[in-house]
Amino acid sequence: MNDYEFLNIDFTDIKFDPNLSRRDLLKALGGGIFIFFCVGDSSVLEAQRRGGGGRSYPEDFNAYLRIGPDGRVTCFTGKIEQGQGVVTSLAQMLADEVDVGLESVDMIMGDTSVCPWDMGTFGSMTTRFFGPPLRAAGAEARRVLLELASEQLKVPQERLVADNGVIYDKQQKDKRVTYGDLAKGKTIARRAKEKPALKKPSEFKVMNKSFLRRDSAEKVTGKAQYAGDIRLPGMLYAKLVRPPAHGAKLKKVDTSAAEKLEGVTVVREGDLVAVLHQNPDQAAEAVSQIQAEFDPPPSKLDDQNIFDHLLKSAKSGNGAPQGGNLEEGQKQAEILVEQTYLDGYKAHASMETHTALAQVEGNKATVWISTQTPFPTKSQIANALGFSEDNVRVITPFVGGGFGGKSAGGQSIEAARLSKITGKPVQVCWSREEEFFYDTFRPAAVVKIKSGLTKAGKAVLWDYAVYYAGSRGTDMFYDIPHHRTEAIGGGFGGSPVHPFATGAWRAPGNNTNSFARESQIDIMAAKVKMDPVEFRLKNMKDPRPIRALKAAAEKFGWKPAPAPSGRGLGVAVGIDSDTFVAEIAEVQVDKRTGRAQVKRVVCAQDMGLVINPEGATIQVEGCITMGLGYTLTEDIHFRNGMILDRNFDTYELPRFSSLPKIETVLLDLKDEPAHGGGEPAIIVMGAVVANAIHDATGARLLQLPMTPERVRKAIAATA
Repeated sequence: MNDYEFLNIDFTDIKFDPNLSRRDLLKALGGGIFIFFCVGDSSVLEAQRRGGGGRSYPEDFNAYLRIGPDGRVTCFTGKIEQGQGVVTSLAQMLADEVDVGLESVDMIMGDTSVCPWDMGTFGSMTTRFFGPPLRAAGAEARRVLLELASEQLKVPQERLVADNGVIYDKQQKDKRVTYGDLAKGKTIARRAKEKPALKKPSEFKVMNKSFLRRDSAEKVTGKAQYAGDIRLPGMLYAKLVRPPAHGAKLKKVDTSAAEKLEGVTVVREGDLVAVLHQNPDQAAEAVSQIQAEFDPPPSKLDDQNIFDHLLKSAKSGNGAPQGGNLEEGQKQAEILVEQTYLDGYKAHASMETHTALAQVEGNKATVWISTQTPFPTKSQIANALGFSEDNVRVITPFVGGGFGGKSAGGQSIEAARLSKITGKPVQVCWSREEEFFYDTFRPAAVVKIKSGLTKAGKAVLWDYAVYYAGSRGTDMFYDIPHHRTEAIGGGFGGSPVHPFATGAWRAPGNNTNSFARESQIDIMAAKVKMDPVEFRLKNMKDPRPIRALKAAAEKFGWKPAPAPSGRGLGVAVGIDSDTFVAEIAEVQVDKRTGRAQVKRVVCAQDMGLVINPEGATIQVEGCITMGLGYTLTEDIHFRNGMILDRNFDTYELPRFSSLPKIETVLLDLKDEPAHGGGEPAIIVMGAVVANAIHDATGARLLQLPMTPERVRKAIAATA
């Protein structure tokens, strides 16, 4: 099959050395103009360190672009497309700097035998950190093309103009040559070391313009192929015996009934017990015939006692930057506010479950995986098989949503091990129940805040402690002279504190931290009977959150009033991926049932240069929609290691009937660097809705999600 069919490129017949030496690469591709570049400056490496990456970027190159004899421009990168739209926005950056139309750019992403190493796609880092060197490489390519054209046309470079894949003499416009003609019969390799002059915003033809997603036609017509759509001759579908609870250990197993079924292969290797069949339904039937007994798990935790457990398990934290003196702040404070905020576990609930197809032949393996981290996953597969990494190829087709949950690749290791044992291609596609059971959940967390202010509405004290959500989103952008922030316990990873695996969940930790911070800020405003927008502006100096909040208020048509005003309006401000976001929401609350209906959300983002405004708007709308889930309905219930929510009958996602009118304001900041746009709008949804519920009812919700039962209880407590 053609892994790149949707981009009209076929690289399936090209055999690459997985180490991707330049010599082998140039030989394999058969000529053209190549620009190698490296995303390895200190800011990227620091972001990688904070994101948990354990390997540095290669010193030679980790992405490259090629201009072929057909004039097409191709970028090869380890980044992947999981619905966030970078297959379009990165191509826009490259098209503008090389001076070609968007339709002439191809993006090859996430194939470890074609693309150089990359740590993965997460943290809204692709545009921020990969984009600038990609633009520089495009500018370098344009410079090489102008040099070649000058030689061929015998015209000084200063007289040449590059436009849409053609270079011509501006004094004699019929004297011209195409990029394809310049690349024919040549193999030219350059490394983009210098920083060539990038285009100014006034010169943009493709960037900062709205374009339809390049993969939209394939996705809406069903032509797009995900890992579960790929078929190989002789492939088998696998179903595995699963434990009933996290921490349960396999005690004994009887596979005799399954072994009697026609066409069934039973595999037992340690704790790996699986059945395989050419028909997935037959495999599912066979696994149901296996009798397995497990030792009970040791955990006695559930979704009710987990918060006490987190606080009791807490050790000393990592102090974030602090300022002033807390004792002095407490002396200055005429009003003190102390609150504790709770947030439960959340599932990623991506529509596409974890899926992998593995083909192991001899000492080599090719694995098609739904993953955000092709290269780290490749290493895990090689380790599990006992292979050299050079003999493992990971191909990432379309990914049907990740949100941080597709960073772990357990399904790929299962498929690879089974393929090695059986000698046949094996597909492992987790059921929805398996997806919920093995998800790396957003961690449950506790936030404790003590804050103080004067009767005139000036915040003077901020003592903030977050337990097990991490420090993302705790940035102090309010002007509070005496402040301290402490993060106790990591946001995710292999912490023994949690009863099951936790992991990154769209803007990890920031949803919890922004919910707590902006709820506390709203409480402080209400204590001095000050309008929540006015209170925030009074306590800010940074111009970026100020302009975002003012833009949201203007778009909303905000009329000042202290809360609770009975209008059901909420305000929240936050920062993620160096993007400031301000949201104002209108919420209607049925006081009898406790149901909160979000009617309208205005979101303003200060995100620097917006590469694709249409794409950025879609991301905002997706964030707000997804944010409604963790805000109002999504909560993982569990007991003694057992996940009680295994499907959408009890784990409720936002529905079309839940969606508000969404209005987006993208501040026009073309001269500033592009910041992340895939996550910021989600971070304040919990806070903005909580603040709106308080404005409507006078009830303050301190735990997410704000279910009807919790809203009813909060309203009753205010009566």
